[in-house]
Formats: sequence, structure tokens, C-alpha cells
Amino acid sequence: MAKFVLSAFADEASSSLDEQLQALKEEGISLIELRGVDGKNCSVLTLEEAGAVKAKLDAAGVKLSALGSPYGKAPLEIPFDEHLALFRHGLEICKRLDCKRIRMFSFHPPKDADPALWRDEVLRRLTIMLEDAEKAGIQLVHENEKGIYGDVTERCEDLLEHFGSRMGFAFDPANFIQCGVKPAEAYERLHGRITYMHIKDALMADGAVVPAGHGDGELPAILAKLNQEREDEVILTVEPHLTVFDGLKDLQDESLTHHESYPDARTAFHAAVAALRDILAAI
Repeated sequence: MAKFVLSAFADEASSSLDEQLQALKEEGISLIELRGVDGKNCSVLTLEEAGAVKAKLDAAGVKLSALGSPYGKAPLEIPFDEHLALFRHGLEICKRLDCKRIRMFSFHPPKDADPALWRDEVLRRLTIMLEDAEKAGIQLVHENEKGIYGDVTERCEDLLEHFGSRMGFAFDPANFIQCGVKPAEAYERLHGRITYMHIKDALMADGAVVPAGHGDGELPAILAKLNQEREDEVILTVEPHLTVFDGLKDLQDESLTHHESYPDARTAFHAAVAALRDILAAI
């Protein structure tokens, strides 16, 4: 039986860090996947700002499950040096935050290009990032984001087999759906490599994001299997995407379709957490 522990992208409750921490307190969650801080992405915080964030987290009794970074969410056509410098700054941010894990991606191949043609360059870049992270004592965790090299099951499997235990994996059911992949089928091939999960559900018909268990992500079945297969701690990071929130336009190009509406981001955040808790209660 797994020990499920909840975390959250609390910037979906509010862009304000103080209000994010209040939302986590109200939901009884003591972990955060830090992404947006007072209108700034975590990757561009100065080290002084990161220190101030750490002080607020400590005062609230909140720890980081991961840095929800944008590293690797960049076109492969552009030079790597500038992005690598940003990543290396992120490693220093993690040290200030006492964060041991970074969520990251595997770069965007050119539109309409065969991703296989860019595999060598993807592996080259990720190898450099992994080597730097290992020296810093930080784990890189790849997320299956739509449009990157590792967006579908086969290419996630390719990366995870190539890098072995050096690379973690954040399993996101909704992202698989938006790539036309059935999450349950992806789970069967990738479950042994899951470091943690992003709890986000969607509809196969149009990719619309809905609360956990309301879509085609088969989250109740997947979490039940995970519960049977694991005996360790498994972090479940709530990522609602149920209403447009500050900074969403920077996270993905496509507009989100909403089948369930909420009066504000805080209400949507609560609905997402409650939906997950309902699934866990049934398990």
C-alpha cells in the first residue's frame, strides 16, 4: 500500500505567495511544487528573492516537493547556451530553497518535424543538465508535456531507458490525453518509473481539463493500481488548470476549454483538491 502525500501548484490558487500559503493551509497541504511567485516564474528569482521565499515557506511549515521549472521547455532550433545558463541559475535557486528535485522537459522539436531526427540533440542537452544536477545533488524529473520530444509513451520510455535511474518521471494523465494517448495504457508501460504524479484530468474528445476523475484520465483506476504496487511515499501534485490563472499563457500555447466553471481561482483550486481526495477516500 502506497503512502500518498499531497502537493500542489498553489499559484493556481493565487499569484501571491502569501495567498498560496494560505490556500495550502486551508486545504491541509504542506508541500508545494513552486512555479509562480508574486507574478514571477520561479526560474527568474534572484538568489536573494529565493532566500525570502524560503523564509516564508519555513514560517508556514511548507516544504518543496519540486521546483516546477520551465527548463527544457524551449525550441531545439535555438542555441542551448542561454537556456543552460538559466538552468544553472535554477540549481542555485534550489540550493537556497533546500529543494532536491526539479520538474523539467525535453525540448520542442520544430513544428511538423520528425522528433526522431532531433533525438541526438535532445540527449546531448539532457546529459549536460543531468551532469550539472547530479553535481548539485538535485534530481531532474521529466514531465510528459505536449509538444516536447518526450510527450508520448514511446519517447518517454526512450528517455527513461536511456538515462536509467539518473532521471525521474512525473506522470501527467491530462498531458497524455492531449497527445491522443490513453493514460491507462501509458501507465502500464511506465509505472515502474514514476517518481510522482501530476493530478490533472482531461477529456479525450477535445482535451478539456476537468477535475480528477471527471475525465478520461482513468485516475481512480491508475491510483488504485499505484496503491497496490507501491509501498513507499508517492507524491500527488494537484495541478488544476480549471480556470485561467496568472501566467497560464506562458505555460502552454493552446487555449484551455472549460466544461466546468468556477467563480474564481481559489474555488477552482479547492474543487481540484476535493476531487482528488474523493478518489483517495474511495481507494
